[in-house]
Amino acid sequence: MMTDGRLGKRGRRDSRDPENGAQTSWAAVPEAFRNGGGPLPPPWEELFGPLRRGAVDELIVVGQCGQSIDARIATPAGHSHYINGEAGLAHLHRLRALVDAVVVGVGTAIKDDPLLTVRRVEGPSPVRVVLDPNGRLPPTARVLAADGIRRLVITAQGAPGPLPEGVERVPISLHDGQLEPPAIIAALAARGFRRILVEGGADTVSRFVAARCLDRLHVLVAPIILGAGRSSLTLAPIERVDEAVRAPMRVHLLGSDVLLDCDLSAQRVPLGRAKMST
Repeated sequence: MMTDGRLGKRGRRDSRDPENGAQTSWAAVPEAFRNGGGPLPPPWEELFGPLRRGAVDELIVVGQCGQSIDARIATPAGHSHYINGEAGLAHLHRLRALVDAVVVGVGTAIKDDPLLTVRRVEGPSPVRVVLDPNGRLPPTARVLAADGIRRLVITAQGAPGPLPEGVERVPISLHDGQLEPPAIIAALAARGFRRILVEGGADTVSRFVAARCLDRLHVLVAPIILGAGRSSLTLAPIERVDEAVRAPMRVHLLGSDVLLDCDLSAQRVPLGRAKMST
């Protein structure tokens, strides 16, 4: 996945136009996205305008995955840093800067140890949310670091595991041993989060797709072929092509990557309302 826990020298801010490299006024976009009534300046309206308002209810839930041409997110050995290029990683950070909360599964939080902050572009970092049904997340995980950003861990009722001071535990009921996406979104909406980014890993994004809980899915395709390894999405098998989910797409070139902006709102189930404040 594109969750970029270790940036090193590559973690620089980049406000370039993703299509032609020209300097643009991204710095004002996050505030305009939330508060402005008119369209965003180009090219940002085309990329992010669809995330401003929900088509089904007042919530917007967007998933993202970064993959190879053959839909792999890692090699068979698990290596994934970095499948996507600089422009693709900057796009991920722009998504973070525009949403209220970013969600990852505990497997991604442990394996990649991401920060889930906004560092490559201007904008506020979102609330960080980890899905940890069985209390596996170590208290030293960087996603739980006290940096002034609100942190939530969604767990099963009665799940073990200590959490650092200031981290909110959100217990919800399990279904077949898993946290259900509608219940996750309901818990976040009850705490005032209206725009939610489901960033990874593959199992988590796949469960949100299967549960019909995504308005849009951003798939960033890198110009490489891995040949084997973990797939970006794993869903229940179907027998006929006409049973497949069909999603209208917008296609954008981001540096060497291709962004497929998939509109899933036609199959999204109503999820509810967010409180007016967090």
